[in-house]
Amino acid sequence: MYPLVYIVRHGQTAWNAEFRLQGQADTDLNALGREQATRNGHRLAELIGDPNEFDFVASPMRRTCETMERIRAAMKLDPLAYRTDIRLIEVNFGDWQGFTFAELDTRSPGASRTRARDKWNFQPPGEGAESYQMLLERVKPWFDEIDRKTICVTHGGVMRALFRFVLDRPEDEAANLEIPHDRVLKLEGNSLEWL
Repeated sequence: MYPLVYIVRHGQTAWNAEFRLQGQADTDLNALGREQATRNGHRLAELIGDPNEFDFVASPMRRTCETMERIRAAMKLDPLAYRTDIRLIEVNFGDWQGFTFAELDTRSPGASRTRARDKWNFQPPGEGAESYQMLLERVKPWFDEIDRKTICVTHGGVMRALFRFVLDRPEDEAANLEIPHDRVLKLEGNSLEWL
């Protein structure tokens, strides 16, 4: 049973807009992403009575840190008074990072089709590359250690893993979930709800 946790995906980046695989490439928010982060901060300010009751934690990547700082600024809090945890970084796409699927299929015909056959367990080529299952095994201990109300800024892959281990969504469904940049996900007990 999880305490109250609000989870936000980082705001949009140029690579998100271009449908490039970001993974652990350290990209920045674009103008829309900055607006999304600020709006999510206003939403959280509406939801939370006393922000001092909450732990604020982000993935250490630039796009998640800027999102957290914009959220905290919108909540009228010190933008830099949060911590990071390396376990919350995005899934590693290995040699595929930075490419669109169209570009990958040009370089390696059938690459995207191969991944689509078992997207949850597919591990791209390259050193350090992860499947979504490997990501789940990395992030689940972090969520299981949460012992107080928390606001977390992370990535789409981490949130897909969350749906898999909290709600036991089927692998294929979890791997293909659309994870918006402009909404807050509420985790409490054993339930997940988009706000």
